[in-house]
Amino acid sequence: MEPSNNTQISQFLLLGLSKEAEIQSFICGLFLSMYLITVFGNLLIILAVSLDSHLHTPMYFFLFNLSFVDICFTSTTIPKMLWNIQTQSQVITYEGCITQMYFYILFAELDDFLLTVMAYDRYVAICHPLHYMVIMSPQLCVLLVLISWVLIALHSLLHSLMVLQLSFYPVVQIPHFFCELTQGVQLASSDNFLNNIVMYFSAVLMGGGPFAGILYSYSKIVSCICKITSAQGKYKAFSTCVSHLLVVSLFYFTALGVYLSSGATHTPHSSTIASVMYTVVTPLLNPFIYSLRNEDIKGALKRFYFMPSLKDQIP
Repeated sequence: MEPSNNTQISQFLLLGLSKEAEIQSFICGLFLSMYLITVFGNLLIILAVSLDSHLHTPMYFFLFNLSFVDICFTSTTIPKMLWNIQTQSQVITYEGCITQMYFYILFAELDDFLLTVMAYDRYVAICHPLHYMVIMSPQLCVLLVLISWVLIALHSLLHSLMVLQLSFYPVVQIPHFFCELTQGVQLASSDNFLNNIVMYFSAVLMGGGPFAGILYSYSKIVSCICKITSAQGKYKAFSTCVSHLLVVSLFYFTALGVYLSSGATHTPHSSTIASVMYTVVTPLLNPFIYSLRNEDIKGALKRFYFMPSLKDQIP
C-alpha cells in the first residue's frame, strides 16, 4: 500500500489480545469483571477519604488522587476494547487513537508522579514527625498535585502533537488492545527518528526521575528507622510504608515487564500480555492493598457501611 499523510487516514485496527473468536466472550467477561472491580474498589477509597474527617490528611489526599487516576487510567483502554469485542469490530478512528494515546500517557505518568509524592510524604512523616503538618501543608499538597498534572499534561500533549506530524498507511493494524505510543510510532510510514529520540529521552526523564525520587526518599526512611532504638517503634514506622512499597513494586515491576517483553522479543503478543498487568491488574490491586493493610481505611469503610443503619435508628 502507498503511504498517506495523516489527514487522509480513516481508521486504525486494534487486533486485540487474541484472534480466536471462541475465547472473545471469555476475554470480554474477564475484563468487564476486572474493570468493574477496579472502578468499584477505587470509588470506595475515594468515598472513604471524602466522607471521613479522620482521613483528611496529606497521605490520604494523595491516595484519593491516586484512586481517581487509576479509574481514569483503566477507563482509557478497557471500555473501548469491550465495545470492539461486543460489536465484533477492530476499528478505532485516527482521532480516537491519538486521543487514547494522550490520556494513556497522561494517567500512566500521573500514577508514577503521585507514587513519588507519596514516598516524599512518608519520608517527612517518619523522619520529621514533629514538623509533618507544617511541611506537608494543604497548600503544598495541592501544589504538588497541580504541578504533576500540568507537567504531565504538557508532556502528553508533546507526544500527541508529534504523532500528528507522522504519515501512516490508509489502514494501520496495531497488534494491541489499545493505541500505545511506541507501537503507533513504529507503524508510521514516514521518518520517526525524532519521535524515537523524544520517547527515549522522556522515558529516562519522566520515568527515571520519579523512580530516583522514590529511592532517595526510602533511603532516608531506612536511615531514620535504623536510628529508632525500640523494635516496636521500628515496626510502627515501617508499617506505615508497607502499602506504598507494595504498590510501588507492583507498578515498576509490571512497567519493567512491558519494557523487557517489547525489547527482548519480536512478537507483539508477549508485550500485549505484559501490558495487561500494567494497565489492568495494577489499578485493580491498588485499592485491595491499601484497604486490607490499612486500619484507617478499613475503619472508614466500616463507618460508611453502617452509617445508613445508624441514621435509621435515630428518632
